[in-house]
Amino acid sequence: MQLKPIEQTFSVAYEYKLHFTEHLFDIRNPLFKDVLNTYKKNGAVKLLFVVDQGVADFHPDLISHIASYCAHYSQNVVYTTSILVPGGERCKNDYEQVNRVLQGVNEEHIDRHSFVICIGGGAVIDMVGYAAAIAHRGVKLLRIPTTVLSQNDSAVGVKNSINTFRKKNFLGTFSPPYAIINDRHFLTTLKQVDWISGVSEALKVALIKDFSFFEYIETNALKLKDRDMETMQYVIYKCAEMHMEHIAKGGDPFESGSSRPLDFGHWAAHKMEQMTGYSLRHGEAVAKGIALDVTYSKLVGLIPETVLNRILKVFVTIGFDLCIPVRTDKDMDMLLEGIQEFREHLGGELCITLIDALGSKHDVNSIDNSLMKQAIETLNEHCK
Repeated sequence: MQLKPIEQTFSVAYEYKLHFTEHLFDIRNPLFKDVLNTYKKNGAVKLLFVVDQGVADFHPDLISHIASYCAHYSQNVVYTTSILVPGGERCKNDYEQVNRVLQGVNEEHIDRHSFVICIGGGAVIDMVGYAAAIAHRGVKLLRIPTTVLSQNDSAVGVKNSINTFRKKNFLGTFSPPYAIINDRHFLTTLKQVDWISGVSEALKVALIKDFSFFEYIETNALKLKDRDMETMQYVIYKCAEMHMEHIAKGGDPFESGSSRPLDFGHWAAHKMEQMTGYSLRHGEAVAKGIALDVTYSKLVGLIPETVLNRILKVFVTIGFDLCIPVRTDKDMDMLLEGIQEFREHLGGELCITLIDALGSKHDVNSIDNSLMKQAIETLNEHCK
């Protein structure tokens, strides 16, 4: 007897909100309690906090403020403990950090109706999100990003990951957070390199999607460099809004296809991070990667030199070093290997996003390596 296949189709709706505030764990600020109260209106929600060590160092009262806040709102939230993890790519390169989060979930009896609260930069949020997604097949995650880059880009998406096999984001999940809360106060203690790094992601979405947003960043480049908070808050808000809109309306939220415009500049960025032992911050590497791909766009005739120079000037004015870290032919070949690694990460055919105008993306399915080498040489000559 031949049995017919059984078919089933279902869809799952995802909804999450990005909130904006200042001094989140001041007991006079009810936002954190109110966000969790939307999940469980009757009774308290159990919480496990995972905190970026660098954030705790710059905000030494943070853990005590969290404990006091939870005690004050004990009818709504139950504080268990806080786990401190190293910030930056170190936490994504060390699986022991994932194990520490999983151990905390186990020992504190965090179940699928409890929450992991992650406070930190983009790398920490990636790692903790991965751990939360694999514990009990997924415990709820609330993200509190503390850098410009995480507040406008990495924490507002649906991806979580760690690095392995010397490849960035080789292990990961698609798992939306319950909510994200941006607290602008965390930005006040950032080093200058971390302050500007996130602007590269804003320029990324502006260059492929929104000419007027590019013009805003261009006009306010010096204000951004000089740490004007109101200007940065607008850039964060606009970038996050465009990122979330792309996820919701781009038709491919879990990246099952090959075109990934939000990875503009990232094939080279990911490889440069790995080549430098992750001494390059992600935002710095993205700035270099975008500069390289727009230089290549000019060489293949997609944009004129005037547009290229205009883009490069904005990056330099904000404070980015755009030099590509290749000194030998071996370095050059290693960087170009990143194109193939990017294709493997995407799956299917190669798809690299370039631009054919300010605010307009242009996907290509092949890269001329000789022209890309020329783009690297041209950009490094520009940096002298």
